[in-house]
Amino acid sequence: MNDATAAILHGPKDVRIERHPIPGPAPGEVLVAIGAVGLCGSDLHYYAHGENGPNVLRSPTALGHEAAGTVMAGHGHGPLPAGTRVAIEPAIPCGRCRACRAGRYNQCPHGRCFGSPPTHGALTGHLAVPAEFAHPLPDDFPLTSGALIEPLAVALHAVRRGGVAAGDRVLITGAGPIGLLVLQAARAVGAGETVVTDINPGRLAHAHRLGADRILDTSREPLPREPLFDIALDCSGIEAALAAAAHAIRPGGTLVAVGNPPQPRTALPLAWMQRQELSLVTAFRYAGEFPAAVSLAATGRVDLASLITARFPLERSADALHTALTDPAQLKVVIEPN
Repeated sequence: MNDATAAILHGPKDVRIERHPIPGPAPGEVLVAIGAVGLCGSDLHYYAHGENGPNVLRSPTALGHEAAGTVMAGHGHGPLPAGTRVAIEPAIPCGRCRACRAGRYNQCPHGRCFGSPPTHGALTGHLAVPAEFAHPLPDDFPLTSGALIEPLAVALHAVRRGGVAAGDRVLITGAGPIGLLVLQAARAVGAGETVVTDINPGRLAHAHRLGADRILDTSREPLPREPLFDIALDCSGIEAALAAAAHAIRPGGTLVAVGNPPQPRTALPLAWMQRQELSLVTAFRYAGEFPAAVSLAATGRVDLASLITARFPLERSADALHTALTDPAQLKVVIEPN
């Protein structure tokens, strides 16, 4: 079999089910049959608008960067024999630039990312992946949950960037999938009291079920000014949420920008932050967090399965994208190619 069924985005809201070549793995790569693909906000931007920030869809491309599957074959793939379940780390760096040599390969200017045009993603059903970016999962680990290792790595990277430590009082603004994973990652590293804010009651209820000590609907009541938080992680990208979080942090505390802002410029209360000597930290993707993310999920310290609110076969990828885009009750919509 040289080709397989794929879901290809040709333009805004134009997803076509087509035959697509199955790639042959190069030396050092493994061929992975994709079992599950989680839909992310970037996928929805490409689907709705044909672009995501500065990245523009210029040719037909398969989306999907949150993925897990099963190794089929490979060259020089060492400890990854056929049949191994893996979570795919989708952002592949050059490995040679200054950022890569410093271990900050998430800042590589020469890399590629599966599902970011023009690089085809996991909705092709098969990917040839560098073996070191195919992270083994336990044999009985569900591939649907395996697809969520990628956003968990995002969350864990943000928690590490913010320096969350045992006993810290932590504020998380935004209870979408990333916010709920940040909540769990913070608790896993020993955070003390955790408070989660949002304006969606369903998402706040889910945060409570996942262990948040307090949930707050900020459309009804403002953030309390006392006691103040050691660290705030904004997972919404909304300017008002960032500003409110900054005013809720103790002097010398840390504000972590996790969520992608909807606009290229965001105003911050810099004078206030300067007087309070707040540290502003940003977080982008991950750099080495995948193994720890797999461990947290495999040992049950993080619940990924409960974030999955809808599942679709590959042939209904357009319906899956539409559902994720339009239904505010959804958390993670997952497509299952194989």
